[in-house]
Amino acid sequence: MSQSPTLVSGLEPPYYTAVFTSVRPDHPEGYGETLERMHARVQDVPGFLGYESARTPGGIGITVAYFRDLESLHAWRDDAEHRAAKQYGREHWYERYSVHIGRVEDSYHHER
Repeated sequence: MSQSPTLVSGLEPPYYTAVFTSVRPDHPEGYGETLERMHARVQDVPGFLGYESARTPGGIGITVAYFRDLESLHAWRDDAEHRAAKQYGREHWYERYSVHIGRVEDSYHHER
């Protein structure tokens, strides 16, 4: 039996989201290793609250990262290794992407 996906819930607003939407091939060379490294690295950013990610078979991906405040989100944005990975991604992996930053004022969840 497979385990249910985990969703980020129970966060006390206000907090911030970085929504990253992208188009890229399904298995670009070196992507998985870099992704693992970035997932491990963001865990060390004070104020990082979690993330959720989904990808369609056609190459569209959406990742939502949650941060306590703008300072922690900016710390991740400005992280040198993260910046290098973003630059490499622009040059080699992503056909296109968008980033949307938002402040969450209200949040709720349901679990059956």
